[in-house]
Amino acid sequence: MATFLYKLGRLAFRRRHFVALIWVALLTLAGVGAASAPTAGNTSFSIPGTEAQKAFDLLEQRFPGMSADGATARVVFKAPEGEKMTDAANKAIVEKTVGDLSDGSEVSSVADPYKAKAVSEDGTIAYASVKYDVSGMELEESSRDSLKEAAKEAQDAGLTVEIGGDALQATPETGTTEIIGLAVAAVVLVITFGSLLAAGLPLLTAVIGVGIGVSSITALAATLDLGSTTSTLASMIGLAVGIDYALFIVSRYRGELAEGRSREDAAGRAVGTAGSAVVFAGLTVVIALVGLSVVNIPMLTKMGVAAAGTVAIAVLIALTMIPALLGYAGRRVRPSGEKSKLLGGGRPRSAEKAAKPNMGTRWASFVVRRPVAVLLLGVIGLGAAAVPAASLELGLPDDGSQPTSTTQRRAYDLLSEGFGPGFNGPLLMVVDAKASDDPQAVFTEVGDEIKKLDGVDTVTPAAPNKAGDTATITVVPDSKPSSVTTENLVHAIRDTGARIKADTDAEVLVTGSTAMNIDISQKMNDALVPYLILVVGLAFLLLIVVFRSILVPLKAALGFLLSVLAALGAVVAVFQWGWLSGLMGVEETGPVMSMMPIFMVGVVFGLAMDYEVFLVTRMREAYVHGESPGQAVVTGFRHGARVVTAAAVIMMAVFAGFIGSSESMVKMIGFGLAIAVFFDAFVVRMAIVPAVLALLGKKAWWLPRWLDRALPNVDIEGEALRTQGGPKDEDRELVRA
Repeated sequence: MATFLYKLGRLAFRRRHFVALIWVALLTLAGVGAASAPTAGNTSFSIPGTEAQKAFDLLEQRFPGMSADGATARVVFKAPEGEKMTDAANKAIVEKTVGDLSDGSEVSSVADPYKAKAVSEDGTIAYASVKYDVSGMELEESSRDSLKEAAKEAQDAGLTVEIGGDALQATPETGTTEIIGLAVAAVVLVITFGSLLAAGLPLLTAVIGVGIGVSSITALAATLDLGSTTSTLASMIGLAVGIDYALFIVSRYRGELAEGRSREDAAGRAVGTAGSAVVFAGLTVVIALVGLSVVNIPMLTKMGVAAAGTVAIAVLIALTMIPALLGYAGRRVRPSGEKSKLLGGGRPRSAEKAAKPNMGTRWASFVVRRPVAVLLLGVIGLGAAAVPAASLELGLPDDGSQPTSTTQRRAYDLLSEGFGPGFNGPLLMVVDAKASDDPQAVFTEVGDEIKKLDGVDTVTPAAPNKAGDTATITVVPDSKPSSVTTENLVHAIRDTGARIKADTDAEVLVTGSTAMNIDISQKMNDALVPYLILVVGLAFLLLIVVFRSILVPLKAALGFLLSVLAALGAVVAVFQWGWLSGLMGVEETGPVMSMMPIFMVGVVFGLAMDYEVFLVTRMREAYVHGESPGQAVVTGFRHGARVVTAAAVIMMAVFAGFIGSSESMVKMIGFGLAIAVFFDAFVVRMAIVPAVLALLGKKAWWLPRWLDRALPNVDIEGEALRTQGGPKDEDRELVRA
């Protein structure tokens, strides 16, 4: 592989005009496709195999005009201070609004608050339920505009009016913190390279890669049913890995220049060595992201595949466009150790300063001398951070987790104030009595049994279909939708339904957004262990090929699990317990997003393996060439610690930039990934890994002979490049100049 990538790097360096033209053409093509594509909505939570989805499908069959998956909206009215919604003037405003809402072409029905008894007991709050024929994804913008306009007219007439439901979807806003994250990345790159031009190359290629990836996602959004969150997460991961991969290759290029190689040869060797690590690191990320498909949740699968595609683009750009841009830069990208004149370069370094070991060398030497103490401190620290994870509660965000600045959140609060906290998450029961002798008696029995359960506020009378064999019953809990109490009620209803089925042959199903969220959480929990086995197992085998060792990949996997548990503990402390919630902009604490653990496992595992590959390959390279195990650890840190540290800081900055998002899911993922990178890079890879390798000694690199013969030799250390020959004398003079 190293030889092939070496030739690819030299080819891209020589044919830089052609390479640059290809990538610019791809960016333009993707941009045109995105510009002409319709705006992406939020992808649905359709989950095959769950009871909630089965109930939705049954509703489609037995209630054909019901549009069970159609968009809904609740227009909530509040009377001015001292007035009631039943006052004649306020009632006239509401009735006019209901009439205006009924005129919409996609509107299925509008429930008048006064006829539907949708007025609070104190008379201050009322709501009108609007149902649409199409889902929120398919709802036309004109329908949303009509909804907003009708609410605005009522508000102008003197009422407080807010809109909840999925008919209006809040567009995620990342805020200025994303720009700050990129600015931090730029500063770190300048400090690392000592050159503005060298620092700009990783940023430029990362932005181009993300531009192609996100534009492609936008262009295909309508066809593949991709939500807006998909492109946000793809840009988050694509930026982080794109900058990191380019950083490693540019850093290796400058190191090759420092050894006196010609620029073309240095570009080839950088791609052949660091590029090999980029390929395998990118492959682990892609495996982890595509592996999310085993969960069998369409939304998560699409997010994983889209992000994996962006990572693949980042790898290709790092291998081809970086050497091409280095060819354009010429002598303006200097060998490692030299700074540009603008940043103080050109000054002679004293012999004492030149001979002084760098910080990575000093730290690695300390760890090798005190491996037990460093190992214990790292493991105990991460273990303490992981303690809150034992209290992990899973759920999905609803309007109650939206910022208070949104109309959805204000509508949620008004409904809770007027009708109780459970009113925002009613449970829809579907009773299939087709196999029963007396369906009407079954409907009555089900309603009576549900009323006896703890946690029930109200139960509506059964509403049969035209055939009379199926009915819907709405159950309003006395707790908010995302609470554990509501989840327990759903399980209690299903247990009751199982008993009723045994007695009457009638099937009782629970659905609705709240029940769907509970089913998603359960599906995530059930899939976590198989996903871990698949992803960690495949990556373990891949790392055995890379490092030709059994214990090094095993140590890498165990260290990753420790860092993920610690990161989950931090997420629980902030988003569930409320620690530092004000600093993070968390307005409402509650359960952790149900897809967070499995998504964090997928993404962080891939990113963690980046640092493992980049750092440990340098150690293996030194060990293979005759150094003792302890000295190989120090050598690996001397060459790789500075770059890995910069890469981790950049990745943390990019992820942390998404904490400013108005979308609670994006905010939580941004924080979780940023803190996970911190734990994994600075505690696991920088402390625990060298300590373990120092304790294992030569055993760390042991591999059975039969397995060594069976495994393919991928030559990630670039051993074959040592036969390529050094640079010509005139090239050496050109480099020194």
